[in-house]
Amino acid sequence: MKKILTLFICIFTLNVNAMEKETTFDKELFNRAQSEGKIIIVSSWIKYCSSCASQMKVLKKAKNEGELLDIKFDNIEYFSFDVTNNEISDLFDIQYQTTLLIFKGNKEVYRSIGETTADLIYEAIKTSI
Repeated sequence: MKKILTLFICIFTLNVNAMEKETTFDKELFNRAQSEGKIIIVSSWIKYCSSCASQMKVLKKAKNEGELLDIKFDNIEYFSFDVTNNEISDLFDIQYQTTLLIFKGNKEVYRSIGETTADLIYEAIKTSI
């Protein structure tokens, strides 16, 4: 019974993580944000990736509570996409899920793979502003 319950919890957790993810990347909006000199955060994910969900939660918290973290999101655009979308992956030369990119206008200023530590992500955002 304990094994069945553990299996159920694992499956439920994977499904919850998968439901939280959605592709928000839009090339036209990305290009406009670049031309306006905005800070742009792009993150990649794949279905059933728990570290992707963790990274997205950190980014969502930063966006929702930015003022508390000394991060001003009024000049920041955030996009995410499924890394299996080859058109977007090729555009950014991304091969792995949980890749995080930060652009300042047209220039890429930060790239990491697998980073889910809130303090390190917040610091990367702050230094890009």
